[in-house]
Amino acid sequence: MNPTRPGSTRRPRLIARAGAVLAGLVVASLALSGCLYSMIPENTPRPTASKSPDSEGVDADLLPYYEQTIDWSTCNGTFDCATITAPLDWSDPSKGDIDLALIRHRAEGGGEPIGSLLTNPGGPGASGIGLVRDSVDYAVGAPVRDKFDVIGFDPRGVGESTAVTCYDAADMDAYLFDIPANKRGTDAWTDELLANHKAFGEACDANSDGILPYITTDNSARDMDLMRAVLGDKELYYLGYSYGTFLGATYAKLFPDKVGRLVLDGAIDPSIPGLDVGVSQAVGFESALRAYMADCLTDKDCPFRGTVDEAMADLGTLLASVDRSPIPNSDGRELGADSLMTAIVAALYSQDSWGYLTQALSDVLGGDASVAFQLVDFYYNRQDGAYLDNQTEAFRAYNCMDYPVDATDEQQAQADALLAAEAPTIAPYWDGPDPCTVWPYPATGVRERITADGAAPIVVVGTTNDPATPYQWAVSLADQLSSGVLVTRVGEGHTGYNKGNSCVDDAVNTYLIDGTAPEDGLRCE
Repeated sequence: MNPTRPGSTRRPRLIARAGAVLAGLVVASLALSGCLYSMIPENTPRPTASKSPDSEGVDADLLPYYEQTIDWSTCNGTFDCATITAPLDWSDPSKGDIDLALIRHRAEGGGEPIGSLLTNPGGPGASGIGLVRDSVDYAVGAPVRDKFDVIGFDPRGVGESTAVTCYDAADMDAYLFDIPANKRGTDAWTDELLANHKAFGEACDANSDGILPYITTDNSARDMDLMRAVLGDKELYYLGYSYGTFLGATYAKLFPDKVGRLVLDGAIDPSIPGLDVGVSQAVGFESALRAYMADCLTDKDCPFRGTVDEAMADLGTLLASVDRSPIPNSDGRELGADSLMTAIVAALYSQDSWGYLTQALSDVLGGDASVAFQLVDFYYNRQDGAYLDNQTEAFRAYNCMDYPVDATDEQQAQADALLAAEAPTIAPYWDGPDPCTVWPYPATGVRERITADGAAPIVVVGTTNDPATPYQWAVSLADQLSSGVLVTRVGEGHTGYNKGNSCVDDAVNTYLIDGTAPEDGLRCE
């Protein structure tokens, strides 16, 4: 998750799925058979005791928001759902309000919970409601579920909160999957993609009721403090994955005195510009792809032979082949190199999905695009021609407001050279015109180190061969934070907590439950 914004219209979000895939990979087999989400049924009233809101020290013009009482109702049988109100513009509440949707999984251990643990699965644009509703056991370990009410929420612009809306399903299909008319890398190709990006941004602006300028991580972090307060907690308890680490770090920057226990897993480095983010992710996915290929070559069903270098070269030949001659799918879409790369990326988030990638690549070599498109649809949360959420729209809205478009021609040339050298298989299908250069509004975010001076200990978890959020980002964030504590998971895949590594899990669980931070630099083999 993310901040990245690779240039191609075919991959408008990577860390976006980095977080969403966290919830989805646990049910990957269901996703590939076309069954992923169930919708929340109509709520029914459920009286419940709530703690008094924490409005201490709040400015008078914000008191009506901080003094809200949450009206929980039963949803999906065992959960509680509610909606609260936040100002559209935190700097000027007179501009109107937005809705923020929440879901609660009550503490399983009985007795009074420690508090409410807010969670974010990444993105930007992934649904926290979907994470808790569909995958709470996967997202949060059992010891923590015993002691905390687990809260999922859809950030502003996302899902069941006041949401960014751009295209209907048919237009989104055309935007994501239509094969460009012009040859890759030409000026005409660049102009064609920029025209598509511009039309997309204009549709988002026209259909989102004026909210686009306010879809920022800064505003979302302020929303999260509102949630903390109306839930009745004096300090924030938070577990953020992928982009959720940027959201959590931003919260710590804005409200260091309200930091309780924060875990930031699959960290994003808030100090590096968008151009460097994209290059780092490409290099990360190339590394993960090589790890996959080394494993694949030990399997008799692997469609490649020889050394890893030879197999990667053959994969590059396959990508070039479908770029020249896309493979028709039964639903009318064509699998070109961009969509095949999306399928590859989707499978690299978790080692558990490598078998699906082997099947997809074997079939593509035989002229069958169906499994590859199942991975693509899983990545975009697309089912039977419908999109089950607005992650693509929300991702673009957040990133274009959070990441200034400020790379010079020299910086771009250096990035292109590094990309070609360090990610030669991925590079030809990664770069492209930046869609945020034609977004309707200029970015308001800044790229800077976050120190959060005065905050309580903040635990940062990094995985050594994480493709979406490279390990060095976790090292950097933990170093930036005045109270940062680094926990390293040695292994493959995106994020580290609740993935079967007892060393990581014990460290995070103990910290969240007891408040005892692990030793800085803990390394979990």
